[in-house]
Amino acid sequence: MLAIVERDTEAWSSEPAPVSPDDLLARVATGDQSAFAELYDALSGRVLGLVTRLLKDRAQSEEVTQEVFLEVWQQATRFDRSRGTAASWVLTMAHRRAVDRIRASQASHDRDTKIGIRDLEAGFDQVSESVEIRIEHERVSRALGRLTEFQRQAVQLAYYGGYSHSEMAERLGVPIGTVKTRLRDGMIRLRDEMGVTS
Repeated sequence: MLAIVERDTEAWSSEPAPVSPDDLLARVATGDQSAFAELYDALSGRVLGLVTRLLKDRAQSEEVTQEVFLEVWQQATRFDRSRGTAASWVLTMAHRRAVDRIRASQASHDRDTKIGIRDLEAGFDQVSESVEIRIEHERVSRALGRLTEFQRQAVQLAYYGGYSHSEMAERLGVPIGTVKTRLRDGMIRLRDEMGVTS
């Protein structure tokens, strides 16, 4: 019986002791892919847990975890055992990446909000401007309605039709002096009707 126990103890103790993350990371620094796979197996659960606690989004957390291990592979030569353990180095990297993702997400949200507010204000201003133009147009129409027929003709031809004094005289069949008088009188009355002070 004692021989069986001794044999089982020998078999159990002959299994290789697990390699520490520090030793694995030192091997990763030399480009050892199998050591990287072991390091990933040893630490990925802790990294994913930390990142998920910060990001609250499983898909983003998995993405950030992959980014962390890519960085571990690329930066393994920078690991310094005298400054801490491999696990703390990797978890610090994970924390930093998760915080960067949160900041980037917040910045993107803030930017979208500002653009949305700017577009909303532009839309509001456009509506406001359109209403003001319509109200002003109605005021001008009412004021034009209070002019004599000759004054209204002269103002409309000059300002809405774009006719010169001579073209208006020819079109209305009256002398240029008459056109100028009708236009001047029409503009004075229009100004008074609209309450414009000089």
